[in-house]
Amino acid sequence: MPWFVYIVRCRDGSLYTGATNDLDKRVRAHNDGKGARYTRARRPVVLVFSRRARDKSAALRQEYRLKQLTRAEKLALTSASPRAVPRLKRRRA
Repeated sequence: MPWFVYIVRCRDGSLYTGATNDLDKRVRAHNDGKGARYTRARRPVVLVFSRRARDKSAALRQEYRLKQLTRAEKLALTSASPRAVPRLKRRRA
């Protein structure tokens, strides 16, 4: 089963990043108030970015890397065409 990493935009304009193996179901869960605690008070959410991952482990690594990005970098990802989105690279400390 495929896994996905995703970003949703909340009602207040904030961004939430997550990973799931059923993207449609997860976005519905966020909007039904059954998703993450963060999104419960910020409904509705809109899916603004998703990327398929090879497995759960890869999705969780991509999720971690996305969470390390600045808000401006995340917004750039959400507005970029799918072909323009670079691979998520590890940051060097």
